[in-house]
Amino acid sequence: MRILLVAPDPNAPRRRKMWYVPFPQASLPLIAALTPPHHEVRIVDERIEDIDFNEPYDLVGITVMSATAIRAYHIADEFRKRGVRVVLGGIHPTALPQEAKEHADSVVIGEAEGLWERLLEDCERGELQPFYQRDDFPSLSGLPHSRLDLLRGRYLLKHVFQTTRGCPHACGFCSVSTFMGRKYRHRPVEEVIEEIRQYPVQMIGFLDDNIVGNPAYSRELFQSLIPLRRKWVSQGTLRMAEDEKLLQLASQSGCIALFVGFESVNEENLKDMHKSFHRVDQYRKLIERFHKHGIMVIGSFVFGFDEDDISVFRRTLQFIEDTKVDFAQFSILTPLPGTEVFDKLKAQGRIFSFDWSKYDFAHVVYQPAKMTPKELQEGYNFVFQKFYSLPRIARRLLRNWRYLYYFLPASLYYHWVASHPKSVPERNPNPLTSVVY
Repeated sequence: MRILLVAPDPNAPRRRKMWYVPFPQASLPLIAALTPPHHEVRIVDERIEDIDFNEPYDLVGITVMSATAIRAYHIADEFRKRGVRVVLGGIHPTALPQEAKEHADSVVIGEAEGLWERLLEDCERGELQPFYQRDDFPSLSGLPHSRLDLLRGRYLLKHVFQTTRGCPHACGFCSVSTFMGRKYRHRPVEEVIEEIRQYPVQMIGFLDDNIVGNPAYSRELFQSLIPLRRKWVSQGTLRMAEDEKLLQLASQSGCIALFVGFESVNEENLKDMHKSFHRVDQYRKLIERFHKHGIMVIGSFVFGFDEDDISVFRRTLQFIEDTKVDFAQFSILTPLPGTEVFDKLKAQGRIFSFDWSKYDFAHVVYQPAKMTPKELQEGYNFVFQKFYSLPRIARRLLRNWRYLYYFLPASLYYHWVASHPKSVPERNPNPLTSVVY
């Protein structure tokens, strides 16, 4: 069969294709690797290239997040009009499989390993099932090497890998534990290292939700990375800085930046979202420890929690300036289907838009507790634009000159994003989801 795997762009086809994007949709190269070799596979990242709907494909697989769901459904409908079978999978179809099924011949619920291979066999026999689901979570041992060779276009960080899945914390706004379970699962370190050795590149990334969730595993991984002499970035927690030896080992293994979920400078918000293991008064000291070991901090901050009022924006901006956070990802609290926040806000009647294209962490789709939707949207835009203004980027560049090859293009990308402010969406549910909600 000729198989097309698609990562949708919610702004396609209106938006001009980007010159580069941060990193690829990691699930598609892995699904391509799970595909038996007698099939022909192509990957299209719609942020970079257009889809040719008239190409003669036998099967189209689309990975779907909430923000890309509307576009994914449009793509699926277009191919089905042409008689092409379509499969939808990913976090959004897992949360809302019946909705997804309205636009697909089949829906994969949960992680694809073991299901995708069975689906392909059924498809070849003409016996495609409406849903594919497993009762447990797949082992990460023996995974094939992702087909990164199928990726086209420019990525800031193309060579990305995964060492763990799952998260025990179950933060109220996060869908990771729902989709991947509340226990850490690990790939054998030797298999991770074997895959990385294939690519003689300077920079790699680990798309783990917490690369230091299991410190014993992390030490083994970092120790094995040292001889490879790679530079790498990933995601972790501030708790990593509490372990001086682990932090030192991460630095020695090539870590130059770690994405850390601060989420809020208000501890009441953290408690409400089940992140009470964070202490705001410890942030400064722990950030300094990262910097001492040459590791940049990419801070994640979410606006719109119930304890947030309009003062949160300037307080957050002052905090990240004072603590010398190197990068920041700003998000508006987004009630993703399948999360505790979605259930809570929906039950309270506070969600005013079910237009999934606005569920991109950059639009307000619900009524905040202590400000108006407009105040939340404009405050988010303000912080994003201020932090990624060119003068502030230049100041941070002076202290991160060693990592110019990563720091500058990443900063300019976010400057471009910040230069396109968002607005509050209409208060009418999208037609595609109005029947469900």
